[in-house]
Amino acid sequence: MRYDLVVVGGGIHGAGVAQAAAAAGHSVLVLERRRLAHGTSSRSSKLIHGGLRYLESGQLRLVRESLEERSLMLRLAPELVRIRPFFIPVYPSTRRRPWQLTVGLSAYAALAGFGRTTRFGRLPRRQWDHLDGLDTKGLQCVFRYFDAQTDDERLTRAVMNSALGLGAELVVPAEFLHADVRADGVQVRYLVGAEARECSARVVVNAAGPWAPFVSERVSPPQRVPALDLVQGTHIVLPGQIQRGVYYVESPTDGRAVFVIPWRDAVMVGTTETLYRGDPDAVRPLPQELEYLRGVIAHYFPAYGGPGAPEVASAFAGLRVLPSAQGTAFHRTRETLLETDAARSPRFLAIYGGKLTGWRATAERVLHRLEGTLPARVPRADTRELRIEPP
Repeated sequence: MRYDLVVVGGGIHGAGVAQAAAAAGHSVLVLERRRLAHGTSSRSSKLIHGGLRYLESGQLRLVRESLEERSLMLRLAPELVRIRPFFIPVYPSTRRRPWQLTVGLSAYAALAGFGRTTRFGRLPRRQWDHLDGLDTKGLQCVFRYFDAQTDDERLTRAVMNSALGLGAELVVPAEFLHADVRADGVQVRYLVGAEARECSARVVVNAAGPWAPFVSERVSPPQRVPALDLVQGTHIVLPGQIQRGVYYVESPTDGRAVFVIPWRDAVMVGTTETLYRGDPDAVRPLPQELEYLRGVIAHYFPAYGGPGAPEVASAFAGLRVLPSAQGTAFHRTRETLLETDAARSPRFLAIYGGKLTGWRATAERVLHRLEGTLPARVPRADTRELRIEPP
């Protein structure tokens, strides 16, 4: 069987590339080793947002693109992506002072085009006692702005369903074994159960997330893998309810931004950033991460600290792929890296990193990079107008 594209990985970026390629009229096969959204795509903070904190490191292009994609998702997937109020409490110890937050939120609104969902302001003091038990002792002000929340796993399945509806094919579970890159295409071998199968493609897209470097190692000739770090992010889930919205707080120990999020009639807190050196299949929440996150929520919501405080109901850890660099992961770029085997007419493209919010834009860039390889086809749809239905 011959395809225009074979995509390795059934996370949000693999699903997005499959949808974009199928919408452009191409034949697509997706190979997923475990299940859709098995890795990072089901272990995120479940937010579709511009990334307010990325303004601190000057990532204006990324924030602007993410806000544009947020706007698109609110329109195209209203049952899966919903706008929510976000609250930023400010205390004497808060490192980001009110004037800095005002500047940041103003820039955030400007990059979003001053639309309906860009409003922000200070919450009146009379409303502070209704903020889900937030500690008001020493509270100086509370900013409110708006971003969006999703169910990352359901969104991934919905995007894949969209791709399948446009003619893409999915094999799961299927283990990618090897790709032999030639001048006229790529020969792909994969395993379904105990059965070895082969197909050919004009191009292979490696969208395996934290496993992407391992996939690239199974390609002949050898593919360049940039210097990367895997950074573990852990979330905890606690019993209880947060009803007013999402709380964007600073860790009292190191000043990192942490979210306290309503999630499935419970409370989710995350995330951490811990350098990870092991097998991506073995990633697990660390005891020190659980204590760190418990300390954050107890600091801001007294009901979650001290004797009788609710115990952690569950926890999960995912892996981000970031460019290697000195310093903390918090300040590193979140830009997506696209690596190809050739500048013109590439036969192999690997996606390293990326944000949940930017999945559609990343897929659009992938198709643009492959224009020299893929034949002209009759488009079936435009992903900027393609509605995404719940699975």
